[in-house]
Formats: sequence, C-alpha cells, structure tokens
Amino acid sequence: MTDAPTFRLYGFWRSMAAYRVRVTLNLKGVAVDEVVLDLNAGDQFAPDFLAINPEGAVPALVEDGQPALTQSMAILEYLEERFPQPALLPSDLAGRARVRSLCALVVSDTHPLIVPRVHKYLADQGGFDTARFRAWASHWIGRGLGALEARLARDNQTGAFSHGEALTFADLTLASLAVPAQTLGFDLAPYPTVSRIVGACAAMEAFERAHPLKQVGAPQGRS
Repeated sequence: MTDAPTFRLYGFWRSMAAYRVRVTLNLKGVAVDEVVLDLNAGDQFAPDFLAINPEGAVPALVEDGQPALTQSMAILEYLEERFPQPALLPSDLAGRARVRSLCALVVSDTHPLIVPRVHKYLADQGGFDTARFRAWASHWIGRGLGALEARLARDNQTGAFSHGEALTFADLTLASLAVPAQTLGFDLAPYPTVSRIVGACAAMEAFERAHPLKQVGAPQGRS
C-alpha cells in the first residue's frame, strides 16, 4: 500500500467514470475514503458538492491540502504521475497516443451520451420513458463496443490486453464501459476481443473490488 496523504473520492456506485478511478487507485495501492453520492436523488447538486465540482458530476478526487480534481481522465493522469508504479501508460510516444485514443473512444465518444444528466434531459424534454432510454443507451453502448472491437481485433498491437501484454488506461476505460453495461444485461458475446480483455481484467483483484455492484448503494443480491 502506498504511503500517501489522505484521498477522498466522491462517487456513485453506477458511475463509469468513478469505476475507472477506483480501479486506478486499487492498482496503485492508494488508500482512499469514498463519499457516496446518490445521483438519482440529486446529491450532486448539494451546495457543498457544487463547491467542489460546479458541474455537479462525479468523480471528484480530493487530496489533503490540494484543490479538488475532476474529470476521470485528468484524475488518472494525475495518479499516473503521482504514483508511477505500476505504469499504466506505455513508455513510448506512439504507444501512449494509441492508448489515449482508445480511451477517448469511450470517454469522449460514448460515455457522455448515457450519463444521468442526459437521461434526465431526454426524459424531461424528449418524453423518453425507461424503455426508450434503455434503447438509446444500448444503441450508443453497442456502437462504442463495436468500434473498439473493430480496432482491437485487427491491430497487431493488441495483445493479452488492449495494448500489448501490460495493463493500461485503455483497459480501464474499456472495462468502465463494458462492466456497467453487463450489470444492465448487455451481452458482450458479439464483441469477442472486448469480452476476452474484459474477462482478463475481471480476474484481477483491483477490478473485482471496484465492481459497481460491490459499492455502497448498489442493489443487493446482484453481484
């Protein structure tokens, strides 16, 4: 366990972004106290949390004596530099660019379309009921996983993990899309390369401890 100042993580059991931060903290051996927010109940809009993150979104990571960090990839990059081992980015320039590109496919192109605030807007302004939003989310999750499958399956830089034989940020972001999707009943069978890599991640204790259904506030009896 890394001997480090106290960290406080603001998260929600189902948050994809909080999941990838939890995994990183586990891998780096960084102790953290998690403050659980219920995004369904609107805890993220409480004044004390808006003072930490005016966007009203999780995760937010606070290290004693430092300003709050928001945006999951910025947090991951900070943790990578703050705690360099184990390394979660390749040592070469091209490798780092490839890993960041794979991350962006999830973090920039897919995840923003299915977050709670989008759900709320579609329900309030677009008349989406639960079934319509599930169809919406399934479409974008499937599109993202399909693109990842196509990239990973045809690229000889893919190995046991998304980039060669070592775990990287690309695997964390991939798992952060696939694992919550699985908890909602999404089938990974059409994406065999994705499924294989997610399975390799799931076998690791750092991922198992970070699983959404093992977090405070998660539905009981589904893990």
